[in-house]
Amino acid sequence: MRGALTLAVAAGVAVSVLTGGTAAGAGNGADQARLRQLLDRLTTIDGGPGALLHLRDRHGDTVLTSGVADVNSNAPVPRDSRFRIGSMTKPYVATVILQLVGEHRVSLDAPVERYLPGVVRGKGHDRRRITVRQLLQHTSGVPDYLAYVDPQEILKDPLAHHDTRDLVNLALAHPQAFRPGRGWRYSNTNYLLAGMLIEKVTGHTWAEEIHRRIITPLGLRETSVPGDGSAIPGPHPRGYVRPGPDAPLRDLTAFNPSVAGPAGAMISSGADVDRFLGALVNGRLLRPAQLRELMRTRPTGDSDGRAYGLGLESRPLPCGGLYWGHSGDIFGYETVSGATVNGSQATVMVNLDPGGTDAQSNDMKTAVQTALCPDRSTTSQ
Repeated sequence: MRGALTLAVAAGVAVSVLTGGTAAGAGNGADQARLRQLLDRLTTIDGGPGALLHLRDRHGDTVLTSGVADVNSNAPVPRDSRFRIGSMTKPYVATVILQLVGEHRVSLDAPVERYLPGVVRGKGHDRRRITVRQLLQHTSGVPDYLAYVDPQEILKDPLAHHDTRDLVNLALAHPQAFRPGRGWRYSNTNYLLAGMLIEKVTGHTWAEEIHRRIITPLGLRETSVPGDGSAIPGPHPRGYVRPGPDAPLRDLTAFNPSVAGPAGAMISSGADVDRFLGALVNGRLLRPAQLRELMRTRPTGDSDGRAYGLGLESRPLPCGGLYWGHSGDIFGYETVSGATVNGSQATVMVNLDPGGTDAQSNDMKTAVQTALCPDRSTTSQ
């Protein structure tokens, strides 16, 4: 139960570890203390079993951990942990499509119908005007398939395979949220379609293209696209779900992520996510024209000033400027990542989802912002 777990952690299970050189990016003792405080809050008051923060800046890498990787053994969170990154997968998928745009194999403002003929049409709904850009920016109006998937059914059979086309068809059987381009609403279906588009244009799976174009060139040895694989390779914390407010934690580390596919199936580490984000926002993965398109945002209507580009979102930093990143949650894990154009990147992971509170998500975002704030980004939206 939540209360019992929180009490146990507060009684001495929670452990903070700072490794990896200096307090990189922490700026001063007060900021470093704030990061420690936030990590420990995630594993006590917020109720997460374990938490990790990886920060990279000009001083080097810093790793903070708190809590446990395994609630049975009380093993600490490995500093080189791998974990499921959920919707943090979307920037990788968007990057591949933007590379294809730079190669003149895809046009951002072409209809998806050109590349996936017949796929986006639904009974009573002509979606042939939806463009590639609208998929990547969540302005297509296509309903989110996850609204029609029962999480309890997944929990009953977490190793089951889910076909991407079937999930797309499940969503497209329902009405549009709005006319394409007339609004903004986050929809995981957009990125299932983006993955299908990659496969149609290249003749390779979206996973193969991410490996060839991103993972291998950047040397992301702790990053993988598992397909139907249910295991997390390398050191990792157990992933937990809390099915109900008073329910005990359930270990869901072994899980077939095909239900997430190109919308959220990838596995990575804090170090690798930070390396990817740094390479992306600083132009190592995209040509200048495509990087500009990536960073052309539109407001999402959130009170915190969030704006969404093409698979990447921006948020204001409390110390001024912006940071770029994404969040992700999938059974067992929640991740929040961000980077500034001045060279700092930070990723926070908690091994609990669903079942975490709004406070967990908010404290994770605060931790990323606190880590990044010393390097003030001046890029405008």
